[in-house]
Amino acid sequence: MSAPVRGRSTRVRPANRRPKSAEYRARRRVILRRRLVALLTVLSVVGVVYCVFFTPLLGVHQVDVRGNAALTEDEVRAVAAIETGSPLVRLDLQEIHDRVAGIPRVAAVEVERQLPGTVRLLITERTPVGSVKLPDGYHLVDATGKDYAILPAAAPGVPELGLTLPSSSDPATRAVVGVVNDLPEQLRPDVLAVAATTGADVKLTLSGNRVVKWGSAEDTKRKAAVLLVLLSRKGTTYDVSSPDLATVS
Repeated sequence: MSAPVRGRSTRVRPANRRPKSAEYRARRRVILRRRLVALLTVLSVVGVVYCVFFTPLLGVHQVDVRGNAALTEDEVRAVAAIETGSPLVRLDLQEIHDRVAGIPRVAAVEVERQLPGTVRLLITERTPVGSVKLPDGYHLVDATGKDYAILPAAAPGVPELGLTLPSSSDPATRAVVGVVNDLPEQLRPDVLAVAATTGADVKLTLSGNRVVKWGSAEDTKRKAAVLLVLLSRKGTTYDVSSPDLATVS
């Protein structure tokens, strides 16, 4: 009888099972592939961010000025001081707004980014309600009482304002501007000049050498309505400072 053989093992591997080393390599390839995709994604995001924020790729190539009339586009661009090639997304729009809004003729401004490389400046210029004759020329005054520009000749289409020194903080200026702002359209063509030395002695000079004593800027619409009726009567002086006791002489 033969003795059993020691030290030998007969283990049968299932036919449908791959070696562990093959499974490990397969899992390793999947992991490496995922890591590579993640790395490429991160690098792509970093590249896009770098191009957008730190290169001229999406930089400023054009400053588009709209709404200007008396101001030239170059004047506005010079004050806006937007450097060509500056990354569009890094622009300080409020700072640009404040610089352009500081131009005396500018009443309002909007600053917009427009991809891929345009900054648009939408300008609203001040509109004169009158001009004040001073030694250095005719000062334009807007509806807020701001003295914002000087012309060598009187501005056409607006009355001359008889003021010593126009200022939005001056009672006489506020009274004169307040009256002019509230005048009805049918009366405006006849108004040649509006003057005051205080806030309560506004006087209008009309065509045909007619004078209107207006008083303060209060009840301007009522005074205007009364004046339109009085103008149907002949006279040189019309007093509507007290509209309930208006007179013609």
